[in-house]
Amino acid sequence: MSGMSVFIVVPGFFTGGADWAEVAGHLARAGARTQVVELPAPGAGPVGLSAHIERVVAAVDGAGTPGARDIVLVGHDYGVYPAQGAADLRAERIARVVYIDAPVPGDGTPALSAVPDQGLRADLMRDSATGGDAAHAVPVPEPGQWQYWGSTYGLPDAALDRLGAAASPHPVATLTEPLKLSGAAAGLPTTGVLCHYNGASIESVRMLVRIGDPMLGALVRPDVTFFELPTGHWPMLSCPDLLARTLLDAAAGGGESLAAPAAAEAQEQGPGTFLLDVPALPRERHGTLDLYLPEEGSDAERPLPAVLFVHGGPVPAGVEPTPRDWPALVGYARYAASRGVVGATLDHGLHDVSAYPVAAGDLAAAVRALRADPRVDEERIALWFLSASGPLTAEWLDGPPDWLRCLVACYPVMAPLPIWGVPAGRFRPADSARAMGALPVVVVRPEREQPVIAETVDRFLHAVAQVPGAVVEVVDVPGARHGFETLDHTEEARDAVRLTMTYVLDRFARAREEDVRGGAVG
Repeated sequence: MSGMSVFIVVPGFFTGGADWAEVAGHLARAGARTQVVELPAPGAGPVGLSAHIERVVAAVDGAGTPGARDIVLVGHDYGVYPAQGAADLRAERIARVVYIDAPVPGDGTPALSAVPDQGLRADLMRDSATGGDAAHAVPVPEPGQWQYWGSTYGLPDAALDRLGAAASPHPVATLTEPLKLSGAAAGLPTTGVLCHYNGASIESVRMLVRIGDPMLGALVRPDVTFFELPTGHWPMLSCPDLLARTLLDAAAGGGESLAAPAAAEAQEQGPGTFLLDVPALPRERHGTLDLYLPEEGSDAERPLPAVLFVHGGPVPAGVEPTPRDWPALVGYARYAASRGVVGATLDHGLHDVSAYPVAAGDLAAAVRALRADPRVDEERIALWFLSASGPLTAEWLDGPPDWLRCLVACYPVMAPLPIWGVPAGRFRPADSARAMGALPVVVVRPEREQPVIAETVDRFLHAVAQVPGAVVEVVDVPGARHGFETLDHTEEARDAVRLTMTYVLDRFARAREEDVRGGAVG
């Protein structure tokens, strides 16, 4: 980093200069200058996003060398909104924008999307729509409530106490006023610092880019880099020295780019193809549900058991192709059909982490449609969940129907991640497990799973171990990653898919034998 560069830090929710003192100290000892912007607090009248942007612009104008591009602008969670607004107005002064555990703001979007607590976000949206008092503030979290604003992983008790003691209420009008961008800063070098234990990782961003999230396409540039910190949402307090070193590296252009690695991965791994050779069986499309049936003339019994494959996400609305046309989903469904059962896929509405209730309703409707097809044995259905559809398993573990013969959770996220802010109640599979009875469950675990996701699986398996009579198989996949079917074309990964499907088919066969013995089938 040039010795003339200066860091301007824009704090996030409730925080200020006191929280960044240690980081600033580490940067100063490395020869860097740092200014933490103290954003206007709630006052007698509304304090909007424009007022925060003006304060950051003033800091930029008063720092560095006039006319030089020597400012590294750093925003933490909400702070990226005023930081991005200031960068748009002073793009000629900004050398790099650094996002710390923060969303990518777009023109016309309010900072409400940075509020992780979905219940609070909905309340604020409702107040704004009904003309509520824009001057009021979001109160400082009570002790024990900070985790609802971001994971406190790695934060010592003393640091957590300091966080609360120095905190200030956050003005609501800054969250409801849309961010206005001209595009002047769109091409600035950018660095994302992701806090892994808050649910963000380089691999998760790479996956969202692969599925075509339009908000993230601009991140695949050589001058856009990423770092990943093994901590929660408050790295300025949990690991200030590491964060300072990361900021210095970011200012020097360091970090991992998604551009070259993504291209190399595509060439070496062939991520657009399913790991098994499967027959190109045609699909039948019925609304949001697709069916793949065994070839005519096969010796498969009639009516046929069915496996419904449930995609993860969130998948932004409008992404093409939609998940049921992705190679992994098509490959799984065709593989099921090649093994003599109906393979089914669907598109559901998990377009945002707030949309789990919508996705649950879509899945229930798809199951009803699948069971109503005369070619499907309505008494022998399996559900195969992938990735972030894992929380939806809670709806089926809680008193499962008799016709659900097996549930598969493949590299699943088995609890909402901290950054999602999902309200308490539904979509907690570990809580639902106590009512799962003897439903056969298969959990497929890739060895190289992201730790924050692996922890949700461990918690689920611990809960299941306490359930009398629980039937759980764990299939470990050596060397595999999240989404291994189109990333890791290894024999171990192929064996895992074959073994899991064989287990499902065995459960179908046992169910039929039980029905025959019980006189249900002639």
